[in-house]
Amino acid sequence: MESYIRFADSLSAWFGKVFGWCVMVMTFGVGYEVFVRYVLNAPTPWAFDLSYMMYGTMFMMAGAYTLSRDGHVRGDFVYRLWSPRTQAKVELVLYFIFFFPGVLALVFAGWRYIGRSWRYLEVSVMSPANIPIYQFKTVIVAAGILLVIQGIAQVFRCIITIRTGVWPKPAEDVEELEAILQKEGAAALRHGSEAVDVVTPKGQSR
Repeated sequence: MESYIRFADSLSAWFGKVFGWCVMVMTFGVGYEVFVRYVLNAPTPWAFDLSYMMYGTMFMMAGAYTLSRDGHVRGDFVYRLWSPRTQAKVELVLYFIFFFPGVLALVFAGWRYIGRSWRYLEVSVMSPANIPIYQFKTVIVAAGILLVIQGIAQVFRCIITIRTGVWPKPAEDVEELEAILQKEGAAALRHGSEAVDVVTPKGQSR
């Protein structure tokens, strides 16, 4: 199980980080559009299509990566009060009740959806540029398959936690600034009772 978890985490991280570069393409595209629209008075017909395709691709392909790093939103006001074993048991049940049915529905429905799109080589109706979008819709199935692979790894994590009482530590990765500040704040609180030397300038009383 641990070897599969490492494989799934690595696969999800690779795809997530590769497709994370979509934000750069989107940024340059939108920046170029702003320049030519407001400086040269010559707006492009493709900037809107580029922005939603890049954002959608990045959002979908980063889902499994986010799941592997336990980064999805969770209503943890109750969850965090439970022991790791209780957390793992609840998560294990919820994966089979909600996660896998939803993701598998995404894959099978998306397969038919993109099949129609590829058959007539669908183009965008959102702008006069008629940009092809059938390849963009393929991301739906690709993201779903990645989520299934990562979901199995998360089930294995739950099983290991039920056995050991400790969640397997995820791979070291980038952190949001908020998480870093929270850790620093917790460290400061732990050392708050320690003595602090106060330096008083000469000629002044404490």
